[in-house]
Amino acid sequence: MDMKCKLLVIGAGPGGYVAAIRAGQLGIDTIIVEADRAGGTCLIRGCIPSKALIHAADKYKTMAAHAGDGHLGISLTENPVLDFAKTMDWKEGIVDRLNGGVEALLKKAKVRQIKGWAKFKDAKTCEVDTQSGPVTIAAEHVILANGSQPTELPFLPFGGDVLSSTEALTLTEVPENLVVVGAGYIGLELGIAYSKLGSKVTFIEADNRILASYDKELTAPVKQWLNRHDITVHLGAKASGWKGNSLSYTDKDGKEQTIAADKLLVTVGRRPNTEGWGLETMAVDMDGQFIKIDNQCRTAMKNVWAIGDITGEPMLAHRASAQGEVVAEIIAGKKRVFNPNAIAAVCFTDPEIIAVGQSAEEAKAQGIDTVVGKFPLMANGRALTMEAGEGGGFIRITARKDNHVIVGIHGVGPHVSELSGEFALALEMGARLEDIADTIHVHPTMTESFAEASLAALGHAIHI
Repeated sequence: MDMKCKLLVIGAGPGGYVAAIRAGQLGIDTIIVEADRAGGTCLIRGCIPSKALIHAADKYKTMAAHAGDGHLGISLTENPVLDFAKTMDWKEGIVDRLNGGVEALLKKAKVRQIKGWAKFKDAKTCEVDTQSGPVTIAAEHVILANGSQPTELPFLPFGGDVLSSTEALTLTEVPENLVVVGAGYIGLELGIAYSKLGSKVTFIEADNRILASYDKELTAPVKQWLNRHDITVHLGAKASGWKGNSLSYTDKDGKEQTIAADKLLVTVGRRPNTEGWGLETMAVDMDGQFIKIDNQCRTAMKNVWAIGDITGEPMLAHRASAQGEVVAEIIAGKKRVFNPNAIAAVCFTDPEIIAVGQSAEEAKAQGIDTVVGKFPLMANGRALTMEAGEGGGFIRITARKDNHVIVGIHGVGPHVSELSGEFALALEMGARLEDIADTIHVHPTMTESFAEASLAALGHAIHI
């Protein structure tokens, strides 16, 4: 069977499906090819199911705190009972609902959906292996949105009790002992969640600190949480092998150690999906392991575009979606570039972390003199009423000293992920400290901490 279209999108993750929907809205004849369900890693086996698991774990731990003597004047006569298989069924229900929503949106935009694995013969022609037989598709434009997958260590191959993040989100029983190799954001998010569900969790991290991509001031409250909950973190430790449900590793002093576990979760990063679909036939340039693109997401091959994780860091769903929308509009004849001032990154640990833009140290490295304002959540009324004021959380703003233009906003604390949109908007619109300070923020809300941090940078915070 032969098919033709103006635009062929490979991959129905948050980059590909957004690109296809926007293209369909603009009247572009579009086909999207996906081997799995629509939604990609983020919706099916990443962002969404992990946040559902984190929410369930939070609720279970909160209920457990009310057993016995109780908490906040609320007590339970018995400990809560966890039926983890039902928890996972609930999580899958959310995934199914969102998957169905994406497919309905594609249909509404008149995008033709082909399920199967695409292999390119040349830059504009691919063959898709579908259940009903091979389908050859020729297109005028191609968007590569192939995404990424967990990085596998050669001495810790996935399988059996060695899990990637994908398998960790499909367990039906909470492991009694869980060892996590890698204390980056994926490992910490899942490790903390399983700790709340009852696992004894241990982290093995090769770096000398957790969450190395964030500054130490931001990660300190997370480190404190781990210490308070007796979660062991071996820093400067390098895993070397897994045998008989025992992990071998070298500790910070160079001594060989072993630790037993029911499950081993390996979270040492992600790598782009560049193999097995004919990338070598497309004559695109590479930037290391990633596809090289310009500020319009063009590759070296005319009318071949690439978006999302396959194009490099930051590997974030919202970056991919924004790129997909830009490319669809360029193909439709609009003048667009992908050049954001900042892309917010959120780590859904306990507490949560937000990073948008530069820290003072990063700005200094570029020769920028800055002023910094910091406001503790323990001084925010709404945070205290939600038990979010303890644990060392704060909001921090970094601005240019000469004109007060904000160059970075960072925060750590319970629920702070919900402030990420306001933070990103401030940087995208080139806000100054005075713009934030002079905006009346609703009381009582967590957002007041943002305004107070601006006032602190200006030298006259009210509530500290």
